[in-house]
Amino acid sequence: MYLGITHETRYHYQPAVGTAMHIAHMKPRDTQHQRLLSHQLNILPETEHKQDVLDVFGNTSQYFSLQTVHPELVVTARSVVETDNGPTPALEESQAWESVRAHFRYRAGVAFDPANEFVFPSPYVPWAPEFADFAQPEFQADKPLFLAVQGLMQKIHREFKYDPKSTEVSTPALEALRQRKGVCQDFAHIMIACCRNLGLPARYVSGYLLTEPPPGQPRLIGNDATHAWVSVYDPQQGLWLDFDPTNNRLLGEDYVTVAWGRDFGDVSPMRGVIHGGANHTLEVAVTVEPLKIE
Repeated sequence: MYLGITHETRYHYQPAVGTAMHIAHMKPRDTQHQRLLSHQLNILPETEHKQDVLDVFGNTSQYFSLQTVHPELVVTARSVVETDNGPTPALEESQAWESVRAHFRYRAGVAFDPANEFVFPSPYVPWAPEFADFAQPEFQADKPLFLAVQGLMQKIHREFKYDPKSTEVSTPALEALRQRKGVCQDFAHIMIACCRNLGLPARYVSGYLLTEPPPGQPRLIGNDATHAWVSVYDPQQGLWLDFDPTNNRLLGEDYVTVAWGRDFGDVSPMRGVIHGGANHTLEVAVTVEPLKIE
């Protein structure tokens, strides 16, 4: 499938901003399920101070600065990607979740596994026994990793309410767990925290969903905005397995991956430092549409 993505971020400042420095994560990655065909980042007011840098996770971080007074900032990212359903995990090869936990426990002389960095807590994903307690019913003894994590995804989808007004970007994952509602960012953080508190490597993935689903399929939550889901590592298959707790489904060709990291803080679509603009409003619009490319 070919998908075109337009992601527009618009800030209105009062008073005007004098100088600013920003970093964006809006350029889709090349992955096992997608190939980036084109990407363009347009900034108004225009700037000559722009640079793309790969971060420690291999994401493209797009830095830019503005040295002119501006009452408004408009950042528009346009991308075209080719997607498919990606590799299919082999259930019969999925080892027991306890074996995966044992694989990532420290033992002297064992070779380093890069997925280890996603086992530990991070700013948005803390240690707390409540996460392990919530997940434990799905992690019975000898249960294959894939089925255990899939059960956790289904549990979050079943027991949580999607409510955009219930949380903010800074809402702690433990608070979202206790109130049983939130948005895709909260559901992803909760699922990651459950996995890590059980000793399993899990990472936060940001991206997009197809705005209009194919005929006969339900419209998914997360359209018309950036979306977030979870990847859990299976060392036996050497695969990161993607789960979307917001929509209770696995990754498909209607998903576009932009970046991944330990949590939202590593991959936020845009953040920065400004001088001025004590009061500001933010508008974000995302459109993902299928394209016909010969």
